[in-house]
Amino acid sequence: METTEQSEHLTSRRSFLVKGAAVGAGTLGVGRLFANVSPAFASGGLSKGDAAILRFLAAAEIIETDLWQQYNELAGIQDDEVPGGTGNPAYTAAVAVLDEDMDQYIHDNTDDEISHAAFINAYLKAHGKQQVNLDQFRTLPSSQATGAQQIGRLTNLMQLTVDTSFWTRYRSDSQNPDFGDVLPNAVPGLAAGQFPAIPRSDDDLSPPDHLQAIANTAGFHFAWVEQGGTSLYAQLAQRVTHTEVLRILLSIGGSEIMHFQTWQDKAGNAPPLTDPTNGLVFPDLNADGELTQTNLIMPEPTIFLDRKFPIVSIIRPTETDGAATAALNALTADGLFRGQSAAFFALLTRLAKAADAAHHGHGRGDDDDD
Repeated sequence: METTEQSEHLTSRRSFLVKGAAVGAGTLGVGRLFANVSPAFASGGLSKGDAAILRFLAAAEIIETDLWQQYNELAGIQDDEVPGGTGNPAYTAAVAVLDEDMDQYIHDNTDDEISHAAFINAYLKAHGKQQVNLDQFRTLPSSQATGAQQIGRLTNLMQLTVDTSFWTRYRSDSQNPDFGDVLPNAVPGLAAGQFPAIPRSDDDLSPPDHLQAIANTAGFHFAWVEQGGTSLYAQLAQRVTHTEVLRILLSIGGSEIMHFQTWQDKAGNAPPLTDPTNGLVFPDLNADGELTQTNLIMPEPTIFLDRKFPIVSIIRPTETDGAATAALNALTADGLFRGQSAAFFALLTRLAKAADAAHHGHGRGDDDDD
């Protein structure tokens, strides 16, 4: 997410959104950012649970913005909507092996996450609720590769452990994590080590297979990030009270679904190879049957709610119990927060627990944000 200094250089639309999101977490904003009083406000304000859910989602979107910004600086398009960085031609070319339009897709995904974070924080402010600001935790180092800004980061893209079981999960017709099923990883090596998804320095730009392995890692990580959002919005939408908050979650969640669909399609174009630097193997996904087949990008029908029902094509998982905490645990296991402070984890844990404590119809109009 842009800092206040960066936001001064953006278009008026983007500047408005970012300024609405850049208020400290301890500030209670009471300004009205919307012309009409919303149904949620008119009914007595957001419930404690709805506000907690929105705050956790705001934090998640700020984190997503931070990681996507790093990808965009090196392999996306830099402009007034997504400023910063100058691009890295070698890494951009390696990512383009997955699709020639990857720079545009990366840019647009980054722009979307900026808008999500800014909107949710602005909505919280419009209803007199605490917003989320993680700027104090922008302490992790940037890539030293050509093209990256040298600024503090929230996330670490240089030591990732990527769970690629989402790939087989969406291709299975008999297993669903909502039933406790554990699906195999499509790229087992990615889930068994710590690997860069961006070049750490220009030393990572060669040999060619090493750089391509980094780009392949990024391709699967793109999809992993967005499948998490796809499930998270569907899970937390079941716990909100106000219709307007439900509308927000369904609308932004739909955007996350579109992101995931794009990225899992592109990840399937990652060429099989073995990284000569660290031994990471990207297999031929079309060699082992339908569970890893690359062109099966539509969710295969699978079990849902009860095994007695016919299989159905769905988002998975969507069980709500502990959804926010599970999302935080997944982000942590991914390695995104390697190097972060104990205070950072404490804040995110508090936000996740508050979101998980929300229940549909409980706490309506409760202004207590603690």
